[in-house]
Amino acid sequence: MNLEHYYWCFQKAVPERLCDEIVKYALSIKDKMALVGGLNTQKLNPTLIKDLKKTRDSNVVWLDERWIYNEIQPYIIQANINAGWNFQWDWTEACQFTKYSKGQYYNWHCDSWRRAYNSAPKYGKIRKLSLTLSLSDEKSYKGGELEFDFRNVEREKQKTQICKEVKPKGSLVVFPSDVWHRVNPVKQGYRYSLVAWNLGLPFK
Repeated sequence: MNLEHYYWCFQKAVPERLCDEIVKYALSIKDKMALVGGLNTQKLNPTLIKDLKKTRDSNVVWLDERWIYNEIQPYIIQANINAGWNFQWDWTEACQFTKYSKGQYYNWHCDSWRRAYNSAPKYGKIRKLSLTLSLSDEKSYKGGELEFDFRNVEREKQKTQICKEVKPKGSLVVFPSDVWHRVNPVKQGYRYSLVAWNLGLPFK
């Protein structure tokens, strides 16, 4: 899909006080090792964990509090309009609070799946818009940059791009869920972020 805008940012949009509340609340909940699609903790063994760490190494907490949705969803709606995507969507999955410590990362991936969900309440829907909210002070960690790879443009024009706009605390970026991206390894400190995927019926 060729787009005029591959992501849309809002810098320092969410108040720092609210970012701190999200972090405090999420850190009060026991985190889990982050997985990738198709894996669950019951199926993990040392070999699978080793393979998983080649793609992703971070810790997560799942949040579905209405006060968090109330804060982020208006930005998803506005980005969808501003960027000219005009995707139809009507459901936000549970938010993923992610903690990256020194050496942790998430390699190249896209958030969309090969087929629609097959269970309620997401039955028949696909991921269309992804959101990442920066919750850490940008001076509190090094590395951990969010980087995009616009691999669905012509090969000779293909390039990666670090999303510097989303680095400041309270900044968020919205992008189509089939855009490839990664989080580079954290070199120092902790990088906290909130991720949300927004679903709708498949494109027609």
